[in-house]
Amino acid sequence: METNQFSEPTRQSSKGILIIFALKTFKFFKSFFLLFLAFGVSFSRSKYFENLSLSLVVLIGFGILVYLLVVAFLNYWNFKFYLKDDDFYLTTGILNKESTVISKSKIQNVYIKQNFLQQLIDVVSLNIETAGDTDSEIEIRALGKSVALQLKAELFTKSSNTPLQNETLENKKVFCRVAPKRLLLEGISQNHLRNFLIIVSFVYGLYYEFTSYISNLEFESRLEELINFKDDIASNFVIQYFVFIVFGILVTLVFSVIKTFVIHFNLEVVEHQKTIEINKGLFNKVSLSLVPNRIQNIVIKTNRFKQYLNLHTVSVKQAMVHKKQRDNFVIIALEKNQVNQLLDKLLLNYSTPSATFKPHAYYKRILAFRIFIPIPIINMLGYLMFGSAFLWFNIILVVTAMLYVYFAYKKAYYSIDDNFVTIGGGVIDTVTSILEIHKIQAVELKQTIFQKRHHITSVYIFTASKTLKIPYILEKEAKAIHDFLLFKVESQAKDWM
Repeated sequence: METNQFSEPTRQSSKGILIIFALKTFKFFKSFFLLFLAFGVSFSRSKYFENLSLSLVVLIGFGILVYLLVVAFLNYWNFKFYLKDDDFYLTTGILNKESTVISKSKIQNVYIKQNFLQQLIDVVSLNIETAGDTDSEIEIRALGKSVALQLKAELFTKSSNTPLQNETLENKKVFCRVAPKRLLLEGISQNHLRNFLIIVSFVYGLYYEFTSYISNLEFESRLEELINFKDDIASNFVIQYFVFIVFGILVTLVFSVIKTFVIHFNLEVVEHQKTIEINKGLFNKVSLSLVPNRIQNIVIKTNRFKQYLNLHTVSVKQAMVHKKQRDNFVIIALEKNQVNQLLDKLLLNYSTPSATFKPHAYYKRILAFRIFIPIPIINMLGYLMFGSAFLWFNIILVVTAMLYVYFAYKKAYYSIDDNFVTIGGGVIDTVTSILEIHKIQAVELKQTIFQKRHHITSVYIFTASKTLKIPYILEKEAKAIHDFLLFKVESQAKDWM
């Protein structure tokens, strides 16, 4: 196999014209959605819009599509890339030409995606991310999969190093493949509160946009007829909100399961000689490579219900720019032994801490302050909206707040050895964050005037992808941790990436 077929300026597949055209058309209609909505309403009533007939509007629309097609072709024609030595070169632009040069050593990640349209025409897109400003992502939208894999291998290959493509394309084995049953269990055991809030926000947005239309549907009266409420006010209150809660739980559960299947469908982790590859997705397929020396943090998450089902989630944090891509670096539905094997692969010589330390008891006061302060506000709003019957809800609020303080403090711990910092936390979930000391960017001690009176300080540890916090420990312990971590960073001759 030729080691570098990209030494000359190369265009993407000609199918890229269709991809660019579809993307620009979607953006155009998304930008002028309200205008097109007004068009539709006007024509449904009077067959005219601002003295424009339907045939003229269709002609204008056809002209816009032709214009977008021409722009898509020119974008495709002027989009050229090539490799020279250890650099990636890209030229783009129609009237204003842009040239971009990226050193291979600055590339954080190269991943392959395939959305629904790309699946139909059998091409993939290749994304290049660097650690830098927000404009550092490059996307080549239409490549054959074999070409994309070859380019990906070349981008991870330095001219002075052993080629990586040999291990990328060969010597691989499937580390794990998540079955649909485990995806279903993962969807059921997710944090439904967050999904519930997403659904509520979405429904509220729809209601706000289409208030009059939804009112005409008379949902409230139909619900009352369906349930046949009785006259007693207290029983009506209980029945209405019981129905609302059950309906909300069912909708959230279905949403969580569908979301899990769409994002993680056919999830498989492929083990190469030096890297780990993640492949997943239904409508939007992604293929990501994890290079151990570029990993900044690893976060392991589970909860009591998931532990019973032997479900664990591993999130890998790299020094990337786009937050939306970080969600793709998540491996769900792993068994406990698979998590340990994965840690052995990604973190050299890591072992579960034998000695752990707790935050100072002052942390309980902070947790209680955070959770109990909103309760009077909730009561005031609840009383104004639902009357005195809402005050019974305080039983649930107070018990929930006490459980929050208990579990948040119980799960909080930290451990530091010569090579790793491990920090535990969470309330419903049990979260374990692990980072290698030589990848620390900075360490800071932060203290409020209230903490100063009690000689309490928090330690903030900064990496290129995430900031970790050791909360509320004694000043002398925090100072010792600060000095130790800086000493280890300065004395270890290791790169942070």
